[in-house]
Amino acid sequence: MGFFDKLKQGLFKTKSAIVEKVDNLLKSFVKVDEDLFDELEELLISADIGVNTTEEILDELRDTVKEKRIKEPSEVKSELFRILRSMIGEHEPLNLSTKPAVILVIGVNGVGKTTSIGKMSAELKSRGKKVVVAAADTFRAAAAEQLTVWCERAGVDIIKQAAGADPASVVFDAINAVKSRGADVLIVDTAGRLHNKKNLMDELAKIDRVIARELPDAAKETLLVLDATTGQNAVYQAKEFKEASKITGLVLTKLDGTAKGGIVISIRKELGIPVKFIGVGEQIDDMKTFNSAEFASALFE
Repeated sequence: MGFFDKLKQGLFKTKSAIVEKVDNLLKSFVKVDEDLFDELEELLISADIGVNTTEEILDELRDTVKEKRIKEPSEVKSELFRILRSMIGEHEPLNLSTKPAVILVIGVNGVGKTTSIGKMSAELKSRGKKVVVAAADTFRAAAAEQLTVWCERAGVDIIKQAAGADPASVVFDAINAVKSRGADVLIVDTAGRLHNKKNLMDELAKIDRVIARELPDAAKETLLVLDATTGQNAVYQAKEFKEASKITGLVLTKLDGTAKGGIVISIRKELGIPVKFIGVGEQIDDMKTFNSAEFASALFE
C-alpha cells in the first residue's frame, strides 16, 4: 500500500467526522439560513477545527453565500470545502539546504517523539540522506534505549551518553560525529518537560548555543511533535512550546487513530506553524513529509 492510500485510510475517521456529516446535514435542510450555519458550527467544532477557526470559516462562508446568492444547501458544500482547503495552506518543505542541516525535535513525553525521530530518520535516509541522531533526552532513563531501537530499525547512527548527562554535551559529541562521518542531517532529541518551561527554555538555549558555535552556517529546523488524538489539547501544547522555543514546523502523529484531523486546519490558522511531517501508522515507513494537496485530496475527495 502506497503512502497516499495509507493517508486516505488514516483520515477515514476525520473524513467521516467532517465530509460525511456535512453531506448528511445539508440534506436535512431545504434552505440556507442561520439554523444551517448553527449546525455547521457545532459540526466543525466537534471535528476539532477549533472555535476561533470555525467562526472565521463561517464568517467567510456567510459572505460567499450572500455574494453568490446561494439558495440551495447542496451548493454550500463546495464553498465550505474550498474554504477548508485554503486554510490548510501550502506545505513548506524541510530546510535541508546545508550539509549538515540540523533538526531539533521537541514535544512532551507520550506524543510519539521517539518513534517519530526513528520514522523521520528512515524517511530522510530513503531520500539518500546520511543521518546522525543525538540522544539528548537524558532526563528520562529509558529514552536513549528506546531511541537506539528505532535508529537501528532506520539504519542510522546514534550518539548517546549515560542517563543524566548534560544534553548539550551529547549534542557536541553528535556534531563531531556528523563532521567526521560526512553526515547530511543531525536530528536532536530533547527532553519534554513542558511542566517546567524555564528548565526547558534553559536547556534548549544551551543546545542552541552549542549548535550555533559548532555549526554556525547550518540550516536548522525546530519541530514540535503533537499527538493528533488529543485534539485541541495539541493546539494548547503548541502555544505553550511556542513561548519556550522558536518552532519552525510540526510533526503530527497518530492521524490514523482519530477523528480529530481537523486540528491541521486549526493549528495552521491559529498559530501559523506549518506541518512538516505526518504519521499514519506504527510501521517505520508510516511517516512522510506533509503535502497539503495530498492531505486535502485524501480528506475531501
